[in-house]
Amino acid sequence: MNLLIVDDTQVNVTLLSMLVRELPDVTTTEFTEASAALEWSAANEPDLVLVDYLMPEIDGVEFIRRFRNLKGRDAVPVLMITSASEAPVRLAALEAGASDFLSRPVDKVELIARLRNALARRSAELHLSNRAVWLAEQVQKATAQVRAREREVIHRLAQAAEYRDPETGAHLLRMAHYSRLIARNLGLPESEQTLILEAAPMHDVGKMGTPDHILLKPGRLSDEEMAIMRKHTEIGGMILGGSSSPLLQAAAEIALTHHEKYDGTGYPKGTRGQAIPLYGRIVAVADVFDALTSKRPYKEAWEYERAVATIREGRGNHFDPTCVSAFLVDEESIKSIRRQFADES
Repeated sequence: MNLLIVDDTQVNVTLLSMLVRELPDVTTTEFTEASAALEWSAANEPDLVLVDYLMPEIDGVEFIRRFRNLKGRDAVPVLMITSASEAPVRLAALEAGASDFLSRPVDKVELIARLRNALARRSAELHLSNRAVWLAEQVQKATAQVRAREREVIHRLAQAAEYRDPETGAHLLRMAHYSRLIARNLGLPESEQTLILEAAPMHDVGKMGTPDHILLKPGRLSDEEMAIMRKHTEIGGMILGGSSSPLLQAAAEIALTHHEKYDGTGYPKGTRGQAIPLYGRIVAVADVFDALTSKRPYKEAWEYERAVATIREGRGNHFDPTCVSAFLVDEESIKSIRRQFADES
């Protein structure tokens, strides 16, 4: 424990320092100038301060006031040495933040007793503070482990859906990064950008409930088959819904709403405009763009310019205009994502 002694008289400083040596595991830092002590205290945190009242320029009360104004020094115990008869001074010191007093002339037994008690309280407070930090670290570790397991669940469900869907794993990566790009350009916080990146690959998990003869059909679907195919949004919402996990909640929202259209002609509910959850509106742009620029059993990949033109044409009817602008404002990043997660030949 470090004890800061501040007194303008060197003899007093020396005497106090010698008396304090009787306390175990205590070192002292000594100043005869209050301003120098304050400067030191701004960069160093003592465990206890012993300050005299009668000092030139900055007296003990003013020293305590300035010391308490330093960042992180509000809990350090401060003992001020003053005459027992100076009641107004003691009151002012208490208002400034003094913890206790010593009467002049200083009694050795009283000094040691008061310092020992103050240091014991300080030690207990530091222990509690360290304990709180340790507990916070443990909670953070446990939370990270839970999130890691959630991500693993998402990853494995996405893999399961991928085995039944003719779309490639690279598609999932591209559309997830397109989604994060849109979220970033919309000004969403980093935490939400990461959330949508991790949740977006689950958008079509409901296709696990779609019959193979419809899901894998190379040609155009009939009206009856299309009605069955569209059920994958509701199936996905049911598979992922009802969780307390923010990640699974976001994934459920995306699975259910990414085929809604801004003009209300989408499915499954025909929701329109801003009533469509933001994550669904973001993924709608990312998913369609990648579907257009990717090869499928029933179509060739479109050229980049043609796909961009189609996304632009969909502003206000298929897509949220704000999401389209946030996507197309950064074409260099779009092309970079396409190169980074290109399909294997």
